[in-house]
Amino acid sequence: MAVKNNIKPLFDNVLIKPLEAEEKTASGIILPDSAKEKPQIGEVMAIGQGIVDDGKIVPGSMIVKVGQKVMYKKWGGNEVKVGNEEWTIVEQKDILAVVG
Repeated sequence: MAVKNNIKPLFDNVLIKPLEAEEKTASGIILPDSAKEKPQIGEVMAIGQGIVDDGKIVPGSMIVKVGQKVMYKKWGGNEVKVGNEEWTIVEQKDILAVVG
């Protein structure tokens, strides 16, 4: 499933658009950009065709779907710029959970 700018992840990679970082704390303190923690939850924008084993794509190897909200490892993946936005590409194994 491709997205704008024709980005199509390969193999079992997943393109994720991170949710916006919180603007303020639970107690109402407004955070400057330098103090905002990057979210670990985002929306799946595109997925690869799946795991390749012995030169063939393994059917059903992609569990996540475009449009799902997922939680992914904090230090996993690669940040990429799509237009003016920063997105993340992770391997499917670095996705911890489907949210909601």
